[in-house]
Amino acid sequence: MKKNSLSLVLPVMFGFLAMGFIDMIGLVTNNVRADFNMSDGLVNTISLSCYLWFLLLSIPVGMALTKWGRKKMVLLSLGIHVVALLLPYLYYGFASVMIAFSLIGIGNTILQVALNPLVTDVVRPERITSTITFGQATKAFGCIVAPFIAMWTAVSLGRWQLLFPIYAGLSLLGLVWLWLTPIEEKVQEQKNVGIKDTLVLLKDKDILAFFWGIVVLVAADVAVNMTLPRLMTDEFGLSTEKANLCNSLYFLARTVAAFAGGALLLKVSDKKFFAAGCWLALLGLVLLAVFGKVGLVPALLAVCIFGIGYANLFGIVFSFAMRSKPDKTNEVSALLIVGLIGGAILPPVLGWIRDISGSQIAAIIAIVVVWLYMLWLNHRIQRI
Repeated sequence: MKKNSLSLVLPVMFGFLAMGFIDMIGLVTNNVRADFNMSDGLVNTISLSCYLWFLLLSIPVGMALTKWGRKKMVLLSLGIHVVALLLPYLYYGFASVMIAFSLIGIGNTILQVALNPLVTDVVRPERITSTITFGQATKAFGCIVAPFIAMWTAVSLGRWQLLFPIYAGLSLLGLVWLWLTPIEEKVQEQKNVGIKDTLVLLKDKDILAFFWGIVVLVAADVAVNMTLPRLMTDEFGLSTEKANLCNSLYFLARTVAAFAGGALLLKVSDKKFFAAGCWLALLGLVLLAVFGKVGLVPALLAVCIFGIGYANLFGIVFSFAMRSKPDKTNEVSALLIVGLIGGAILPPVLGWIRDISGSQIAAIIAIVVVWLYMLWLNHRIQRI
């Protein structure tokens, strides 16, 4: 089958939609905090149970790609998502949510490692960056509608947890669609690739810089995702349901910017795009720290500015890394996905900062400090 054919690209894009289900963690933890009257520090450990698996499994999954194939690994990940998303619906409690997001972390690790290289099997090389960027936009779409689904199911059916089986059904649909789609995978040399063979890539200074870029990008995204609804609740008195809708605004800004970016990257230098995104995202974070206590509308505008700046950065970093080692895309993908451990590290720290300081603004200032790494990475990328 011909590369760039919609019949190949669309089921892969649906995989990106399922990948985005992990971003429900902000909505879910906000509801769990309210339902069980928990502290920020404790409820943020849900992110640790989820994102820890990116550290533990990314490289072994990368090793398995060569043996089992990218498509089969994506199918496995979607099956795990189905099971994980049904669990908190069947029994809702803090422990079941922890177990569910641990399984989502396992499934998402496999999906993140396998899906990006699978993109290289369905599109031509010059379309990889824009396709991954479109994928990130598709990933964000599920998070836009999640708060609305949760609110509708809570009001109409009495349980916001009905969100889980709905997303389980979507994961099952994606599994069947991809299973029925014939994809000719690029044949890679069959060799025993060990953990050492993947970690040795960190000796490449560019790969090391890209790795830490992924760590910071994911840490900042998850941190904003989890902190924003609590900021809206604590500072502006919004209800839990309305505060969750603010995350939809954030993901909407990201989705629109990512779709626009996917088109613009076909014509504009990805280096220039990356520089603009880094500085715009920093501006959004600084404005959020300034306006977080001033007014609801300015704070939401700041969040949108951050989302617009952030939207295309992950895909660009991933694309740069894979293009720098075209003969080792599986290993590079696995190594970069280890960087998603950033989502496990920063949120619990921010939860403790919030519990100690009594202010979500202190947590946002901490995100600003972490984001400064992206300015350094931008300087390095411009010199590549």
